[in-house]
Parts: sequence; structure tokens; C-alpha cells
Amino acid sequence: MISQLIFIFITLAAVALFSLNARKIWRNINLGHARDRSDRPAARWLTMLRVAFGQSKMATKPIPALLHFFVYAGFVIINIEVLEIVIDGISGSHRAFHGLGGFYSFLIGSFEILALTVWLSCVIFLIRRNVIRVRRFKGVEMTAWPKSDANLILVTEILLMSAFLIMNAADAKLQALGAGHYISAGSFPVSSWLQGILPATETSLVFIERFCWWFHIIGILAFLNYLPYSKHFHILLAFPNTYFSKLRPKGEFTNMESVKNEVKAMLDPSFTPPETAPGKFGAKDVTDLTWVNLLNAYTCTECGRCTAACPANITGKLLSPRKIMMDTRDRLEEVGRNIDKHGAGYEDGKALLDDYISREEIWACTTCNACTQACPVNIDPLEIIVELRRYAVMEESKSPASINAMFGNVENNGAPWKYSPADRLNWRDA
Repeated sequence: MISQLIFIFITLAAVALFSLNARKIWRNINLGHARDRSDRPAARWLTMLRVAFGQSKMATKPIPALLHFFVYAGFVIINIEVLEIVIDGISGSHRAFHGLGGFYSFLIGSFEILALTVWLSCVIFLIRRNVIRVRRFKGVEMTAWPKSDANLILVTEILLMSAFLIMNAADAKLQALGAGHYISAGSFPVSSWLQGILPATETSLVFIERFCWWFHIIGILAFLNYLPYSKHFHILLAFPNTYFSKLRPKGEFTNMESVKNEVKAMLDPSFTPPETAPGKFGAKDVTDLTWVNLLNAYTCTECGRCTAACPANITGKLLSPRKIMMDTRDRLEEVGRNIDKHGAGYEDGKALLDDYISREEIWACTTCNACTQACPVNIDPLEIIVELRRYAVMEESKSPASINAMFGNVENNGAPWKYSPADRLNWRDA
């Protein structure tokens, strides 16, 4: 009974803590401006199923895609066993689903095979990051914490899968000994290979089985509460992020209503713009972005595919789309902490533009959309870059000399070039 009460307390505390942190993230996301993404629900569901659930965009790199699929499928399916663990922990039973008979043996056997594939995939991922050192895992934004975060989660998954397999190996030996309430149930195609390294005494086996059982469930609950602090929150957010992702052509920019209305009024004297304040042009800080942009920031997996595909980054420019998303998330977290500490409306004198993202970065972007195309969960760094540019140009009148020259040519000549419209066809007579 004591162990059951301890289990219930730990589980409820873990769920409560996760809920608290998840609510803070939800609040932070809602600091962004409104953006209607409720249109075409059928297309949105299809996008979510194809990109998030089906991982269709991962296929551009087949080997990482296969390894990621093993981790994704294995970890999700194996955690179905968590339901049995919860029932056992609350009721004091052991292998509560053993009544499923042959199907239960099939389930446990499948879980073990999947656990092995997760274990091997995580080891390979660690080697890729720390031994081979794949280039896209590097960058100025990949400081000590992002690197440690990735390694920590991989090591945790290896430990959880190891505990699961050792637990089953000890359980199987206890079943063979006819010990206590260790019901004969399950199939152990992988853990059977580990039984030889375990002790033969019942007392030692019970200790190992119970230790691994507690380690496995507490590890999962700790993993759950680590997610809000980690890039691995994409495990949950990838689904809403892909559902609410842009369905229009990825290169199509949004028009600002206030500017569009002014242009309409100039072209059509009968049009009367609505009497609403234009608000701020573009974005200087995270609260000037939309909630979709902020959801994107929290969903970023830091995989580096966007930066690896960015032509500006490839040619040595300062821009890294991954850094844009990481900086946005870091600034949003800072704003959230300020709200927790000082209340809403507190100004710390900082902003996303200049304090986190430099002017050189946003003007290095070619707006080619390679980053949005490469992202495996449909994140759109370009929209954030464009909003920061809009603020710089329309609120501060600050832009590079080449951009100012282009603006002047468009105003005076109707084209980006400096020669007169009357000379446009001179090439024909040359």
C-alpha cells in the first residue's frame, strides 16, 4: 500500500508540474497577434497526418529518416505499456493486461524489438553528433546548452530502453522460478539474451526488476517534465504546428491591411478606408509577431536542415534560419519570465530586433524559401525575417543603401533600375 501511495503521489505531482509549465508556454504563444488559421480544415488535417504523423519531409535524408522513425515509432508504441504500469502502480497488480493471452505475448515481444531499435538508433545519433560531428549540428547558435540538450535526451532514451529490457529479463527469470506474484505472461525475444548476466537468486532478481520498474516510470515522468525546457517539445507541438501551417504558396507574403487600404484609396477615390488605427508596421519584438510565429519558435527541433539549405548561410553570410527560430524562442521565454516576475506590461528595454537578431542577419536573407521547404515540421522562419524587415523600413526608415537605392528607382522610374522608363527598350535597337 505504501508503494502504491508513493506511486500515485509521484504521478500526480509530475502531471501537475507539466500542466503548469505547459500553461506558461500556451500563455507565451498567445502573446502574439491573432492570425486566422481555421480555413480548409480537411487540408489541414491531411497536412498534419502527412507531415507530422507520417514524417514525409524527413525522407529527403533517408538514413536519419529511418533512424528517427525507429525512435519515434518505438518510443510512442512502447509507452503504451505505461498504461499497464500506471494500472499496476495504482492497484498493486503485476502485468495487469496478462489476461490478453497470446496477444499480450505479441505486444511484449513487439515492444522489446522496438526498444532495441530505439536503443540502437539513439546510439547512432550520439555517434553522428559527437564523433562524426555532422556539419549541420554546428553553428554559432549551437552553444553548450543546445548540444547538451540533444545529448541528454538521447542518453535518457537509451537508459529508459535499457531499464525496460533489463526489467523484462529479470521478470522472465522470476517467472521461471515461480516467484511470488510474477505471473507467467509475455514473450521476451530480446531480453532473453540478457538473462545470463543477471543473478540467479530470487531476492536479487526482485530488487533488479523493481528498481528498473521504478526507474522506467520515474524516467518517463521526468522526461515529460523536461520537454517544456527542451527542443524536444516538438514531440507534442509538431502536430498543432503542422495543422496550423500555411496552406498558401510558401513564397506568398501577407499584405498589411492598413497599407492595402491606403493603396486602394489612391487608386479608387470612391473607396473609404475603415477608421482604424494602423498600428505598428512589422515586428520589433516577439509580441509584434503572430501566435503562429511563436508556435513555430517553440516547435523548432534545432535539426539544422533549414540552415543547411540556406544559400546565404552556405555562402558565408551571417544568417542562420535555425538561429532566427532559437532567438525568437529565447526572447519569448525571457518575456514570459518577466511577466511571471513583474506582471504583464513590464518593459525590460530589450527587443527581438538588435538584442537577439541583428540587422545583418535579416538583410542577408534572399527570401528564397529554402528554409521553409526544408523544415520537417513546416516552420516558417522567413515570415519572422520579413516582419523584422518591415519594421526596420516602415517604422524606422532604416535599410541598407542598396535597398534605399532600389526604393528610389521604383519611386522615380517605376522599376528597380536607375535608367528612365523611356529607355527601357533601347536594348532592342542596339
